[in-house]
Amino acid sequence: MDLPVCNTLSKEERLYCKKDITELLAKGRYGNIPGMRFCIRRESGAPVNRIMISVSKKYFKRAVKRNLLKRRIRESYRLQKSILPSNGGIDILFIYNSKEVMSSQQIYELVGQILRTAAK
Repeated sequence: MDLPVCNTLSKEERLYCKKDITELLAKGRYGNIPGMRFCIRRESGAPVNRIMISVSKKYFKRAVKRNLLKRRIRESYRLQKSILPSNGGIDILFIYNSKEVMSSQQIYELVGQILRTAAK
């Protein structure tokens, strides 16, 4: 299956199957940078790199703010996903854990750091 060259984020690039999520949480390696945690699992067997995003109700009670942050993280990933190797097989869970709503630029930098870590 060939994906388009442009920076899209298709359904195949999203992690949504319960079995795959359970494996990511059980076998993945966790990391932490100020403002965001992440879990990375290499060699998941998928033909493409996949992501999942979590923003806690504990910090943001209103869905509007949670959805805003998810959109910003998705967009940052979409613009920088070329950092990851293109042969696929890397699953990443982004966990936003800051109490403040960060700007798009700050989130862009955090996601870039995580992707560089995953690419190593």
